[in-house]
Amino acid sequence: MKILAIVFAGLFFISSFFTNCRAGKLAPPDTSTQNDSIDTPIVKPGYKDIADVLKQWFPRLPITPHDSESLQEGKRFILVIPQIGYTLQTRGLLAVVVNAAFRQPNANMSSITATLQYTQNGQLIAMLNSLVWSADNQFLWSSDWRLMHYPQATYGLGMYTTTDRFVNMDYAYLRMYQTLSRRLSSNLYAGIGYSLDYHWDIDSYTTHREIRSISGYKLGVTGSSISSGPTLSLLYDSRRNAINPNGGLYVNAVFRANMSLLGSDESYQSLLIDARKYIHFPAKSDNILALWSYNAFTLNGNPPFLDLPSTGWDYTGNLGRGFIQGRFRGKNLVYAETEYRFHITNNRLIGGVVFANAQSVTEQSSGQFERIIPSVGTGLRLKMNKISRVNFSVDYGFGFDGSSGFFFNLGEVF
Repeated sequence: MKILAIVFAGLFFISSFFTNCRAGKLAPPDTSTQNDSIDTPIVKPGYKDIADVLKQWFPRLPITPHDSESLQEGKRFILVIPQIGYTLQTRGLLAVVVNAAFRQPNANMSSITATLQYTQNGQLIAMLNSLVWSADNQFLWSSDWRLMHYPQATYGLGMYTTTDRFVNMDYAYLRMYQTLSRRLSSNLYAGIGYSLDYHWDIDSYTTHREIRSISGYKLGVTGSSISSGPTLSLLYDSRRNAINPNGGLYVNAVFRANMSLLGSDESYQSLLIDARKYIHFPAKSDNILALWSYNAFTLNGNPPFLDLPSTGWDYTGNLGRGFIQGRFRGKNLVYAETEYRFHITNNRLIGGVVFANAQSVTEQSSGQFERIIPSVGTGLRLKMNKISRVNFSVDYGFGFDGSSGFFFNLGEVF
């Protein structure tokens, strides 16, 4: 009941408010080459979001409900949500999330999200994530910036670890990922970027002693670690709205060359392949069957411990619902998930999902994938903004290793 109270308090009113910022006249997006057909019109008559509900219940509130002409009038939409929540890795948390959504002329939906969190475990987290499309989708700027003080548990390397045997790690963390991509042809982009992972004041310990090696791995377990290098990427993205895709295909391949010349503790190369497909099911409905494949490989060399591919350390922090962040870690990771998204109310204010996923990492001793562990779950969606289709998401997942818990998001998991 306590969790339920937290969910409803966070979902509904805690000082949520919307502002519409005029940004000049925008032309309607060109949908001639897009697959996301239900994006037109953006809002159908009778659709509602939380702003409509609050305005209906409290007419004197300074809220302007969103309508189907809003995007064409050139307004940007800013959503500010104070949150009270709970996750497996943080326990209780207080957060403020600010999401800005807008469209340049003839471009996909752009999104910038800033988050500030403080948790019951003493974690302090500041994040800024962006996907910004230029006019006519000629360029895409993407970034993932984080500054964190982040004590958390780690369970060792491989798939044979258990949740009752763990090592506490306390550290500070700076992440700076940024990529500029240019369109090569319709929906196809090539990008160049730079990525930095810097951990310092790393302290690993159990209740009995200090730890200098985890599962036989020493690099980056104590002291500090740096991974720094350029990236090359190839992106195909036919989605119109990355916040809540309503059709299309996304495939992103990123090669990263961490170099001692640029400050890395070790020179090593990695490859990330992230693929997502969104299918209307049934075909003429706006229910979505979403498919996700996420694969991270160490091509050669040895990443620091905290930079090894791991559960919950993808771009959005959503990989592996049903498991605590950092539950599985190894030099290589493969992951697959499917989710069915459906509306519960005809006005699209409330929706639901069911999902299943499975993951595996390579074992430190053999270098092979030896075991796969799945998870299943379900969740609710509350429409925060019917123009950008931002949902507040709450899910409950069950991992087949005995893990389970609630998971909260602003926006879809993938």
